[in-house]
Amino acid sequence: MTPTSTVSTVQIRIDHHSAVHLAAAAARTLAQQCAMPGAMPEQAAVLASELASNLDKHASDGSLYLQPILRGGGLEILAADHGPGMPDLRRALTDGYTTTATLGAGLGAVDRIATDFTIRTQLDTGTWACARLTTPSTPQPSQDIGSLCLPVETEQDCGDACAAADTGGARTVIVVDGLGHGPRAAEAAQTALRVFHRAPDHPLTDILTTMHRALRRTRGAAVGMVRLHPEQAEFCGIGNIRAAVLSRHSAHHRLTGQPGVVGLTMPAPRTHIIALETGATTVLHSDGIDERWTHSPSRFLLGLPPSLQALALAHSYRRTRDDAGVLVAKAPGNPYV
Repeated sequence: MTPTSTVSTVQIRIDHHSAVHLAAAAARTLAQQCAMPGAMPEQAAVLASELASNLDKHASDGSLYLQPILRGGGLEILAADHGPGMPDLRRALTDGYTTTATLGAGLGAVDRIATDFTIRTQLDTGTWACARLTTPSTPQPSQDIGSLCLPVETEQDCGDACAAADTGGARTVIVVDGLGHGPRAAEAAQTALRVFHRAPDHPLTDILTTMHRALRRTRGAAVGMVRLHPEQAEFCGIGNIRAAVLSRHSAHHRLTGQPGVVGLTMPAPRTHIIALETGATTVLHSDGIDERWTHSPSRFLLGLPPSLQALALAHSYRRTRDDAGVLVAKAPGNPYV
């Protein structure tokens, strides 16, 4: 069993050149908090600086997102923008390439330093990138799962939280939205995750029932869980947590949790079975992500790997007046196509 969970994502808007230095300092601090050894905090700072510089020079509505990797053992630095896109991505990843009369280390340095670097771009749409830096003892990070949890813009604590656990041939993922926002919402969310981690392989209805008892002394939470198998998924949720399945062509199987609040008033939970085609991706998110993204998602969004789909949804569809949590995952053995 490999349980994992998130802490709050740090967003840094790259709206001025000074934000580049802020991003580098924040990445260095996060790497130190993750107990990354040796020169790795400085490597994290370089990754953040290069990605932020790229946003500052070329993009509009650009942000950097910093967080520990969901599976642990390192951190990830994500960059998103609604800029012009890159006409020649392969060339942009070459050391020395520049369009702004600078040294041109940029994306080539990111590709060289990062343990894993994934980037996608589309002209007149924008660019999405995920650079992961892991310790030598950590397995190579996979692109088959991604998540972000962002607090209300005026808050430090995030009442939304995500977790994932691989047990046997299945993967179980959870998104929790503590009622309201701030420290008490975060307390409820973390209490729910502790229950989840004790027995993530139990039936989803049993996990929710145990969680309901544990959250009675908190303000309560909305909870959604999906158990992914290679050919099908189980969804079980209470409250305003939404799930959707993505194929290369559309978003379908849109589901929302049953009315209620875990820890306060919860009906008997039910499980829904969803068929998964080869390459399908499952999205689970709180109401801090505008659900209208499922109405007509672009082919570009549908074709992104899960790590970048989570980034795109958080950057483009986040409601800034609420905590926002999103987790995107594939079933073990269900490859990205």
